[in-house]
Amino acid sequence: MQTSPAIETEDKDLPLREDIRLLGRILGDTIREQSGGAVFDTVENIRQNSVRFRRDEDLTARRDLEATLNALAPKAALQIIRAFGFFSHLANIAEDQHHIRRTRAHSLSAATPREGTMAHALARAHQAGIPPARVDAFFASAMVVPVLTAHPTEVRRRSTIDREIEVADLIADRDRSSLTAAELAANEAALRRAVLTLWQTNPLRGTRLRVIDEVANGLSYYDHTFLDGLPRFYAELEDELAGTGVRLATGLPSFLRLGSWIGGDRDGNPFVTEGVLRAALRAQSGRALNYYLDELNKLGGELSLDSRLVGVSDALAELATRSPDRSANRQHEPYRRAITAISARLAATARVLDGLEPLQPGVADPPPYRDSGE
Repeated sequence: MQTSPAIETEDKDLPLREDIRLLGRILGDTIREQSGGAVFDTVENIRQNSVRFRRDEDLTARRDLEATLNALAPKAALQIIRAFGFFSHLANIAEDQHHIRRTRAHSLSAATPREGTMAHALARAHQAGIPPARVDAFFASAMVVPVLTAHPTEVRRRSTIDREIEVADLIADRDRSSLTAAELAANEAALRRAVLTLWQTNPLRGTRLRVIDEVANGLSYYDHTFLDGLPRFYAELEDELAGTGVRLATGLPSFLRLGSWIGGDRDGNPFVTEGVLRAALRAQSGRALNYYLDELNKLGGELSLDSRLVGVSDALAELATRSPDRSANRQHEPYRRAITAISARLAATARVLDGLEPLQPGVADPPPYRDSGE
């Protein structure tokens, strides 16, 4: 299946159905190969009778369905439950990707911003004649805090979550560009590997979760969402504000903060102690600092600008001068030397605050940052 996001079809949900069919076919093949034809046939029998009963109120299909389910031995029932459980997860992934697909299609084809977006809200404010100073004042005092809540019954493993993210990325790759037959075949082979790994991985933990395990599970979502998405969100919002005449003198305030109850919810949970709360805060701090250290490492690889070819600001030159990096190879690369200085101090901060040893050790031992402003 290949559908360009720029092409609008009469049936806008057709790509979604094709994605679900593809994932269902791959899952079905995996079940047949791994668990045998009998299990696959039972899954298909249940699926078809369920569809007939739900769609047509077919009472014969209902009786057949009841008879099949009542006759299942516990071991067989577990296989059937896993099959439909995995199909639900895969269908949810396809639905999420379709929502992204529809959002992109609207952005490519529509003259006006889509309802529910910041661009749409700012356009309405502009049409209503709200002056830029008032919009500026709004963002200066605004506070939006999405809160991750604690779920002691959450037992999904990081291994499962990672594979589902891989499936989502592979589905997205199928309709973002024109793929050759070989590329499509490679994509489907990768999907089959991911689904096979899911099927062969126990989705349940064998031991009871501790509170700190819940903290780690919650933080695993930050890398793929907030930490990567928030900078882009702020940058795009600043551009949209400028487009409506709102030019912020000091940049957009940090009005979107992240909240979490995980590891700090004292409402009746006897396992959330002072030690657990401190460990949760260290884990959150460490996740943020490690993310920044990783980004600095990537930035150092990108900014190879030579001072003999480009001018730099006084502030940047001062940072480069203070850098502990004295390599002759970088004597004319002030950005890289400045980033080394920042990274070394950030690594020292992570060591002092959270006892972390960064994967990329610093070239010296500078003082840590005293606060975020510094």
